[in-house]
Amino acid sequence: MDRVLPPRLRAICDLDMPSARQYGGRHEYDGLVPDYSRAGVAAAVARLGVGEPVDDPHDEAHLAVFEDQFRVLYGELEMHRRNPVIHLAALDLACYDREYASEERRMEARTRHVERWPEAIENAVDSLDMVAPPVAGRLLGSVKGLAQGLPADGGRAADAARAAHTRLVAHLGEVAERDEGIDSAVLGGGPFARLMGSADGLEVDLGLLAEQARQERDRLLTVLAEATGRIDPERTPFDVCRELVRDHPKSNGVVDSAGQWAERLIEFTRLKDLVPYHDGRCVVRVAPESRRWGMAFISLSAPGEPEGPSVFHVSPPDPDWDPKDIDEWLEIFSATTLPSITAHEVAPGHFSHGRAMLRLGSDIRRILRSESFVEGWAHYAEEMCVEEGFLSDDPRFAIGMCLEALVRVTRLTCALGIHSGSMTLDEAARRFAQDTHIVGKGAEAEAGRALFDPTYGRYALGKLAIMDLRERAQREWGSQFSLQRFHRALFDLGAPPLSLMDVAIARG
Repeated sequence: MDRVLPPRLRAICDLDMPSARQYGGRHEYDGLVPDYSRAGVAAAVARLGVGEPVDDPHDEAHLAVFEDQFRVLYGELEMHRRNPVIHLAALDLACYDREYASEERRMEARTRHVERWPEAIENAVDSLDMVAPPVAGRLLGSVKGLAQGLPADGGRAADAARAAHTRLVAHLGEVAERDEGIDSAVLGGGPFARLMGSADGLEVDLGLLAEQARQERDRLLTVLAEATGRIDPERTPFDVCRELVRDHPKSNGVVDSAGQWAERLIEFTRLKDLVPYHDGRCVVRVAPESRRWGMAFISLSAPGEPEGPSVFHVSPPDPDWDPKDIDEWLEIFSATTLPSITAHEVAPGHFSHGRAMLRLGSDIRRILRSESFVEGWAHYAEEMCVEEGFLSDDPRFAIGMCLEALVRVTRLTCALGIHSGSMTLDEAARRFAQDTHIVGKGAEAEAGRALFDPTYGRYALGKLAIMDLRERAQREWGSQFSLQRFHRALFDLGAPPLSLMDVAIARG
């Protein structure tokens, strides 16, 4: 039975049901949709922080960071009025695909969820009065894909949900056709800094962050040049890379290839004993239609659930695309880049982190996940594999790590540029083509993601913070330092806001 949550934690979960349900394993939210109407959000924000402090000082600080984050996200910036992703997550039915309960129970919850679609979509259409046309246009395909989860024989409830869904698609389609550029999607430097910083209890200096991103890019380009030089020292690094990424599976081979790399990296992580736990099962599947705006991601077995598999989802290209676009998309899953992606999503990345999250006793740590830590850890894990010698005789793995890292740090640079108003969308796409291996449709997609996922620079932000903390642990622990000790100390905190990670050194 789920443990009763204290009022302050419950207030956060009520506002973020999709995350509490899927990642926190709080299945009392099955079949429910948060009230993202303007009035509903205002009432939910007012409930934040109402209740007694918790006993553990770290947990209290962790909880307070999330309360502030949600006040900024929903109260100050009103992102539920700007960003369809929030409503997309609330409506998504793919959360019931994981095998956390019997199929009968999950399908019953899905039915109750479908029954709530008309009201939730009414709230979404009412709330989304500030959504920018470029954002609506880029998310329209994912919103349309939501209907794939509706049961074909769902009767009157499914019919009502489809009718409501048609209205949401029409609303966003109408917004997407408006003649407005990306200015309407730009947050501005101050609000962007608040959005980035509040998630981790940080004061973000955009100028300093941009300089850190530039330095990291330069470091990675140096590592990349050294690795590509082992293959062909006469050619430029990206000339070598753009040839390497052409070695990729066909669309129908992406899942099998990802599965093979997952097996190898899980075994490597176990042999090196890089993380506290090496149990669990991970399977690979094609991503649901509603989630194919992401190229690869994992759905984890969550705390409080019966043991079940985690699912590594990959998104092959749409077969209706132009052949050139299909080929460019498949380069993401090349023999050079897919191994690093798999290290990120599976082991020693998200899957390994998820196994540790299952062991936590604190509900605050089990449920409230800093996305900067979660993604930063998985990003850090990619380079750790290079450091620990995975495929050390094949420079392609180090090359792939650099390429993925360059994408992540370029995301940070482009998010900073776009939302401070110093970079256009075309300039951001060109930056991806210049500083990464991604070109064409992929570069445009990466640049456009900044509009509806403005904090997608969190990958690089989190990795840099973890690497800095590791250096400090090495200095303070001296001969007692080990990766296993450092990683266990971090994982004992769950997925902490970056400002609170240093507790790992004191408690480790």
